[in-house]
Amino acid sequence: MEPDWIIRARRWGYVRIITGTIVGGIIGFYFMHRAELKYKEMWNRRLAEYVEEKKRRENLEFGLSADLQEKFEFGESSDLQDTN
Repeated sequence: MEPDWIIRARRWGYVRIITGTIVGGIIGFYFMHRAELKYKEMWNRRLAEYVEEKKRRENLEFGLSADLQEKFEFGESSDLQDTN
C-alpha cells in the first residue's frame, strides 16, 4: 500500500489538472468570443465605408446632386419623370 502523502499528492495533482483545464477553457472561450466580436465589427465598419464610397462614386459618375439622389432613394422620383 502506498503511503498517505503519495495518495494526497496524486489527488491534488488531479484537482490541479482538472481545474486548470476547466478554467483555461473558460478563459480561452472568453478571449476567442471577444476576438470574433472585434473582427465582426471591423468587417461591418469596412462594409459601411465601402457602401458609402460606392454611393459617392455613383453620384459622381451620374452627376446627380445629393438632394436628387435622396429623392431617388426614397421613391419620390415622380416629379422628375416626363409626363409624355
